[in-house]
Amino acid sequence: MACCAMALSTAGVTAASASVSTARTVNYVALGDSYAAGPGIPTQVDSACARSDHNYPSLLATANNWRLTDVSCSGATTTALAGPQGSQPPQLDALGAHTDVVTLTIGGNDIGFSSDLATCAGLAAKDPTGNPCQTYFTSGGTDQLAQRVNDTAPKIAAALDAVRRRAPHAKVLVVGYPDLFPDDGIGCTSSAVPLAAGDFPYLRDTEKKLNSMIAHQALAHGARYVDTYTSSVGHDMCQPVGVRWIEPLVTVAPVAPAHPNAQGQWATAAAVERALRCGAHRRVGLVG
Repeated sequence: MACCAMALSTAGVTAASASVSTARTVNYVALGDSYAAGPGIPTQVDSACARSDHNYPSLLATANNWRLTDVSCSGATTTALAGPQGSQPPQLDALGAHTDVVTLTIGGNDIGFSSDLATCAGLAAKDPTGNPCQTYFTSGGTDQLAQRVNDTAPKIAAALDAVRRRAPHAKVLVVGYPDLFPDDGIGCTSSAVPLAAGDFPYLRDTEKKLNSMIAHQALAHGARYVDTYTSSVGHDMCQPVGVRWIEPLVTVAPVAPAHPNAQGQWATAAAVERALRCGAHRRVGLVG
């Protein structure tokens, strides 16, 4: 459908979404973790949360002339939504009856994915052609990462219910995670991505399980799920500079390892804009 075409240009987001009234100023609140905050992307405007003024919430707000309250914060878990994160107040405190649009990116830190990647990189040194990470996390007959995903589901559900109570009139969009690893399961041999060759499919599938769980919870709790995975296939951390939207595990760039770079943030903004325009609950690229 025409409405689902790419809604951004390299200059930013197009005119305000037809799904949101432009008769008055649109109040937009951005919640979530580092994938929303944009650590390392210039210009960093909040050192405590490693938040950029060119993250996807800022791109959307600037181009659409929305009033943005961005409380996304690197390291945030679902706990940081209702409670403090260090010196930061609960993110949900930014919501109110006059909130029109809410985006939420959360869940990756709840399953500890960043520390898991560090563990996998350490194990790869001993078995670079095998799947030591998968072996480690599935020892004993239980996939620990899959279990963490399942355990996070009720936390996402509770967060979405809390968002609805705080902002009863808002359009709520739950933004999934982009493609970090080659979708075909064939990894890369690179010092910048020090993972064992046999672990790429396992890590890819773990991310897909996380996204699928988040999508299910969004749909079950009256929110719209934004699929950022499908459009980012082919732009994973194994790709060269200029093609990748996700930085590798070892990088000299200011952007945080295994996080979206400026292009990745732009692509996420495009996906949110498409979801607002089309009203589609896309699930392509998900499992479960």
